[in-house]
Amino acid sequence: MKRIFDIFASGVGLLVLSPLFFILAIWIKLDSKGPVFYRQVRVGKGNKDFRIFKFRSMRVGSDKGSLVTIGGRDPRVTRSGYYIRKFKLDELPQLINVFFGDMSLVGPRPEVRHYVDYWTEEQMYVLDVRPGITDPASIKFRNENKLMEQAEDPESYYINVIMQEKLKLYLEYVNHHSFWGDIKLIFQTFAVIIKE
Repeated sequence: MKRIFDIFASGVGLLVLSPLFFILAIWIKLDSKGPVFYRQVRVGKGNKDFRIFKFRSMRVGSDKGSLVTIGGRDPRVTRSGYYIRKFKLDELPQLINVFFGDMSLVGPRPEVRHYVDYWTEEQMYVLDVRPGITDPASIKFRNENKLMEQAEDPESYYINVIMQEKLKLYLEYVNHHSFWGDIKLIFQTFAVIIKE
């Protein structure tokens, strides 16, 4: 049932949001050089790599340095990217990943291999389910960039504090998720974005 819902909802979402996708694509292209989409390798269900779709919000080559984004005004973020990230619009192309089965609408956020390599054997159970666009950790850490900005060593703080808290929430989701719980999380995510 979850997969059927994912296919239907992501398909409808892509059709309804296509005008917005077109507008954002033009804005991104006019604002900075580079592709409209940013495709990064993430770790998915079964510990298999896949390429995630996001609207590009940073300058080309920014991922060659730190993998964490620090603060709302990270100098690598483009002018359009600041607003695209603020309102989570960069995440919308992941509906493509959902439609093709790499992701689900709701599930633990997919991590890059660099950070998955730090996970314990127990934490690897997170990869028993499809990663998602939103989940309880996404709601709790919606202002993650601001937390990183205050850290003396952002990389270490992410690995030892934020990632550990996220993984606890991921495992709780894996062990107790339900279809109606997913629907509730989707509405909670919309509510959080609107309030911001």
